[in-house]
Amino acid sequence: MASRSRLIAEVDFDRDGVQHGAVRLFHSVHASAYGFIPLPIVVIRNGEGPTAVFIGGTHGDEYEGQVAIAKLARSLRSEEIRGRVILFPQANHPAAMAGLRTSPIDGGNLNRLYPGDPDGTVTQQIAFWIEHELMPRADLVADLHSGGSSLMYLPTALMKFSDNAAMQARTRAALEAFGAPRAYIARGTQGQGADQNSSGAAERNGVVMIGSELGGSGTVTPAALRIAERGLNNLLVHLGILPPERRIAPDTKTRVFEVGGHDYFVYATQEGVFEPLVELGDTVAKGQPAARIHTPETPWREPAEMTFGHDGVVLCQRIPGRTTRGDCLFHLGTDLMES
Repeated sequence: MASRSRLIAEVDFDRDGVQHGAVRLFHSVHASAYGFIPLPIVVIRNGEGPTAVFIGGTHGDEYEGQVAIAKLARSLRSEEIRGRVILFPQANHPAAMAGLRTSPIDGGNLNRLYPGDPDGTVTQQIAFWIEHELMPRADLVADLHSGGSSLMYLPTALMKFSDNAAMQARTRAALEAFGAPRAYIARGTQGQGADQNSSGAAERNGVVMIGSELGGSGTVTPAALRIAERGLNNLLVHLGILPPERRIAPDTKTRVFEVGGHDYFVYATQEGVFEPLVELGDTVAKGQPAARIHTPETPWREPAEMTFGHDGVVLCQRIPGRTTRGDCLFHLGTDLMES
């Protein structure tokens, strides 16, 4: 596969069996003149068949995907499957090792830098390799996220809305197969270029892609991890990589939401201490008080109050108490109205 990427994989994507290694991103610094950054990768293959690519650690402070994919790397055997599974648990390895959303090397947010640049910064080079070398090999990509250090989500799977009816149907089938208790279909981009994230990269490659928001607040919870592990397993069954009897039945039917435009989000209007007035999972109404921002340094000053701009269910909430103007405090989902 021709590519301008400078990254070199230590694994052979077309060889049967289980391979462990790294994708080498050469990075010359004072302490290591000829060194490279090792992006860990596992390839499990057994003959011809579909390919699943599972990505974690796009943001380094989102741990559920990293753990679930690492557990799968240790447990899945080549003789159990038909086709190929590519596991990339720490896509932004520098950020993952630092426990940061963005890279400590270049400040890069991997999920805002697609399609990347083969001659760009470290994070731009990773984005380019994923889009031009990894995704073209895939029939389905799962990029597992959570709320990271600043947000907490109800464990949720997600997909991007597509104007292509056939792709929308294929992706929706994979979303249902993942089996999360909740899922949402994203229509808006919240100021982010529609082609700058991994969903845009998958779309350009004609690949079905599922995402997730599996908790957050810089932690790993047993409940979110179970959803992630079951979801990855069931995607392999859905693709035919694992046999039907390996499917793990979800606890409940997936409740599917829609996340629309800016009015689904609540933002802080000033700096201060964030007091939430609702809980995750609550059903709220447009105009209902959502939060207050207090200024304890001027305790005589009345707090600012934010309200919800839309009816819906609270899917996500900010975690740190200290906040500043422009921080996202909540976002909502509304039950998807099927046509």
